[in-house]
Amino acid sequence: MRGAAPVMQRHFLNKEESFMYDREANFPMEDTRNEARIEYTEKGMTQLSSRRCEIIKLSKSGAVLSILTQYQLPQNFYLDIPSARIQMVGCLLKRVHANNLIEARFLRLLTDRDLNRIFVYSTHPNHRNRTLDIYR
Repeated sequence: MRGAAPVMQRHFLNKEESFMYDREANFPMEDTRNEARIEYTEKGMTQLSSRRCEIIKLSKSGAVLSILTQYQLPQNFYLDIPSARIQMVGCLLKRVHANNLIEARFLRLLTDRDLNRIFVYSTHPNHRNRTLDIYR
């Protein structure tokens, strides 16, 4: 009698893999404190919503955001950083924590110039002596 369920064998086709999210090198997160804004569409494409947030940690490929209250976020949204004049960074929601922290991945890698600009306008003590290079 073969009543028992078959045991799942480890095989390379059993795991679904995405190049961008599974094979990409993880860039180190750096502490920062920047004001930002989350923008997304609600009710189809009829209403654009905007919520304030704070960037707690940042890397080239993702960020950890802190929000004031818990609200329903879509899987895809845009992140604006007004102080650094960086607009419409496409994001993918990875995880929402119970203490109002959000982990997000960027749809494109941030350049070193953008990262430096964000860190110049950061209020975190680690970035106190950073200066903005206007020639680059």
